[in-house]
Amino acid sequence: MRQFRRASSIRIAAPRSAFEQGDLLTSSCAVPVTSAPSHRMSRYHVSLVVILCMAFAVRLAAATWWQARLPDATSFAMPDSESYWYLGTTVAHGKPYQFGTDKSKIFRAPGLPVLLGCLFVVTQDEKTVWPARLWGCVFGTATVAAIMWLARLLFDSGTSLVAGLLATFYPGGIVLSIMILSESPFCLLMVLHLICWTLAWKATGRRQQLLYAGLGGLIAGLGVLTRPSWLLLIPFALLIAVALGPRRKDHLAIGGAMLLGLVIIMTPWWVRNYRITGHLVPTTLQVGASLYDGLNPQATGASNMDFVAPFYTAELALEASAEAPLPDVFEYRLDRRMRDAAVTYAREHPGRAIQLAGIKLVRMWNLWPNANEFGNLTARLVVLIGYLPLLCLALCGVYQYARRDWPYLLCCLPAIYFTCLHMIFVSSIRYRQPAMLVLIVLAAAVAARWLPGLRPFARGEEA
Repeated sequence: MRQFRRASSIRIAAPRSAFEQGDLLTSSCAVPVTSAPSHRMSRYHVSLVVILCMAFAVRLAAATWWQARLPDATSFAMPDSESYWYLGTTVAHGKPYQFGTDKSKIFRAPGLPVLLGCLFVVTQDEKTVWPARLWGCVFGTATVAAIMWLARLLFDSGTSLVAGLLATFYPGGIVLSIMILSESPFCLLMVLHLICWTLAWKATGRRQQLLYAGLGGLIAGLGVLTRPSWLLLIPFALLIAVALGPRRKDHLAIGGAMLLGLVIIMTPWWVRNYRITGHLVPTTLQVGASLYDGLNPQATGASNMDFVAPFYTAELALEASAEAPLPDVFEYRLDRRMRDAAVTYAREHPGRAIQLAGIKLVRMWNLWPNANEFGNLTARLVVLIGYLPLLCLALCGVYQYARRDWPYLLCCLPAIYFTCLHMIFVSSIRYRQPAMLVLIVLAAAVAARWLPGLRPFARGEEA
């Protein structure tokens, strides 16, 4: 929107850069246009540093409190953490990458174990959990910075600050930062991936567009190696983009470059898995177990892996009774056995499968925590108070901005993508947290319009 400034006479102001755009002072004094940007830059960057310091301090305090509640310095509290930790020790010592026996060589994607292995090498300590929690606080703080970056790309500096504050104090983001789980580094990679996608979309030339897209694909590949469920996000988003249009050629160019970058990062993992199994294994051989966890006669929508032991025993018995070597490795056969059982159950009980999908949908976006671990009423209230207002703001943001341009819709897609995914697999409020971090950008845009104190930071695009 063109602005007008009154000095000695009325004249049309020249178009300003994205950072310089904003509300003009209404004073009758003629103020040089060049003085405001530097003032705003200094205020913004000081505020940025303050927010990031707060983000780290909040996470550090939460990690300290959480660790103090555990029995000793080597306790995790989350079952998944033990497998990541064990694999991290194998990386640190250069041992075969397998969980326990050679029957679990593709049990976990290598992203978090490699990070933990590097940490063990630096600290020379494989027992104490605290350094890993501290590292998680660093990843969580970096994620807050990335959210602020994305908000500034899509809106303005004021929205960026609001997004930083919301991300700093969002309980779900804090919890992901202090747990020994793959979400801690993944959330940073996810937001950086979306930033690259946004930059590629906004690029003025094809070469710059493809460079940003290729970088985004490389980051997406690292995200998949950290959290395998991110694998299908690019084709999922690309299908929506091409279907909705416009600029289909740009979508295809960006999507193609991103897929190429993802393939480059994933290829060593695929080659390794092929050498072990003789088959293409895109992520891990836990897909069958995860699928059966969500689709079986006893399924409730929550995770309960007690069924694994009977499947494991049955596969061992089959192997022992076979007169000739079975065609595939044990781990691959076990994965396929559970996958086939889940597909068979869904095919034979379609009504129950649909009912479970609805249950999982509610579990994922429930206002009240589902898990028994949240038996403490105070913890449940903290989750509710931190989630409900943010969700309302995010829904308003989706309504107001999702149709504006592709990058705004892109902020909504992780929520849709993860929801579809976990309506098939198991579901809990844990799986909505990465999506909520991205929705903070849209929520912040709504909140920023209600805070007049942020007007000095605004760029004026909302007028």
